[in-house]
Amino acid sequence: MPIYKWEGKAAKGAIKKGEMEGPTEAAIRIHLRQQNIIPTKIVSKGKEFRINLPFKKKVNQRSIAIFTRQLATMIDAGLPLVQSLEILSSQQESKVFKNIIREIREDVEGGSTFAGALKKHPVTFNELYTNLVIAGEEGGILDNILTRLATYIEKSEALKKKVKSALIYPATIVGVAVIVVGILMIFVIPVFETMFKSAGQNLPLPTLIVLTISKIIKKYIAIFIPAMILLFFLLKKYYQTQNGRAVLDSLLLKLPVFGPLFKKIAVARFSRTLGTLVSSGVPILDGLAIVSRTAGNRTVEIAILNARNSIREGETIADPLGRSGIFPPMVIQMISVGESTGALDSMLSKIADFYEEEVDIAVANLTSLLEPFLMIFLGVVIGGVVISMYLPIFQMASAVG
Repeated sequence: MPIYKWEGKAAKGAIKKGEMEGPTEAAIRIHLRQQNIIPTKIVSKGKEFRINLPFKKKVNQRSIAIFTRQLATMIDAGLPLVQSLEILSSQQESKVFKNIIREIREDVEGGSTFAGALKKHPVTFNELYTNLVIAGEEGGILDNILTRLATYIEKSEALKKKVKSALIYPATIVGVAVIVVGILMIFVIPVFETMFKSAGQNLPLPTLIVLTISKIIKKYIAIFIPAMILLFFLLKKYYQTQNGRAVLDSLLLKLPVFGPLFKKIAVARFSRTLGTLVSSGVPILDGLAIVSRTAGNRTVEIAILNARNSIREGETIADPLGRSGIFPPMVIQMISVGESTGALDSMLSKIADFYEEEVDIAVANLTSLLEPFLMIFLGVVIGGVVISMYLPIFQMASAVG
């Protein structure tokens, strides 16, 4: 049997440490509790030297949503939590998720709360998830909370897919255009240049411009590509700083076409997350703290934290959110009405539904708007390169004629 190293607190708060042999971590936990020791850390001696690789496979949100909904159904049907987790673990196709659920089941079986067991896996179950489960366990409504969580995850994932669909199309078109132009400039244009030199004729200005650009690209391509990669990593590093994130996130919200879309996404995410937390019984100050960390934009995060500080000083939520300039007047008015009537959760849910529909419309309009511009871009760039190369040929043909 494996040997476990453990730490725990005795009845008078004294810290105890030791080693114990047992079949599972859960068995060690039970044995320690029988000795009036509350375990704080139990580690298998074989596991303590395990290396956590940075590229370890993560559990996707769709799998978490399915797990959450199935668990809610089982608990609502009267199945014990440990048995429900055992069933869900056995039917998981993902080995990573199967092991996580098994470890959670062992912790719960060993006396841990469900939320406490989830907190050991912060990458899979975030702070929002664990805080809602705490509220569900304390209020005896875990099945209802899990159903709300599943709905929240599904709606959040649907929103992410809409955003990706709005960004992938133009990025793909521009990417293909860059690759095609790059191939033309590096491999095709030099062939034309050799042909024109042998003909010894005067070249038109567009052709000279394209030939010059081709020479520059071919000469400096070995420097340009690493420089672009370096720039990307420096930008990423800058974004990881507090100041960099604030600057870049603020610029994102001010972009001419994408800025309004990002604002609508921020409002929808804020409303959906806070509405789910409030309706589940999480205190408003705790809820705003969690929402700020899941906002996804530093400017929005600051606005939410300011609102939280204002509430602490006796203000409403609506006033500081209105002063931020991010949330539209309609949202502020609806939140204000929700606060005054005591129906903040339902009002936030309505705001989220409205803005998720607005995101749908904005994505459809954005795609329709970008299509003609992208076609013009492709025509001007690729078509311009091709025509500039054929201009001298047309001149030669007209001279011979």
